[in-house]
Amino acid sequence: MITLEQKHLALLEDAERRGQADTENIRVCFEVLTLGAAIDQACAARLAPHRLSEGKFVLLFLLRDLPEGLAPHELADKAGVTRATITGLLDGLQRDGLLARHSDSQDRRKISVRLTEQGQALAQHLLDEHSQWIGSLFAGFDQAERETLSALLKRAWLNVISSRAGCTEAATEEHP
Repeated sequence: MITLEQKHLALLEDAERRGQADTENIRVCFEVLTLGAAIDQACAARLAPHRLSEGKFVLLFLLRDLPEGLAPHELADKAGVTRATITGLLDGLQRDGLLARHSDSQDRRKISVRLTEQGQALAQHLLDEHSQWIGSLFAGFDQAERETLSALLKRAWLNVISSRAGCTEAATEEHP
């Protein structure tokens, strides 16, 4: 059994004390959350020696095969972060010598962000290493188990989407 975080244990115990019928579903949800948090923590620990966060790693990955680089706003869109966030991430990577900003020769307002040689080498090394690590997280699962897990997670995902739609409708009805 997965050791749940204290906050999840408290919520689960309260649900059990109140006689809530679906406590096993609550426990499974908390187990998934705990697994996700453990993966995030392990990922952060693996990237920390390289002075990288997950956000910075994603930028290295996105720029790895683009020698011409990308504009900061395009990079923000591809990484799924705001333009304000991208500025901080790029500043940190540039300070560490992993990327450089280049002005367009025709229009100095246009900037492209490109990896330096050091950034390119680190990106390649980490991408290979990170991919192997991620793949190892489900080592020992056969194809049928992976397909079953994937199908179960998809069902939970659809329940989340459905519940979000219900929350939006309820909020609209309460505050037209």
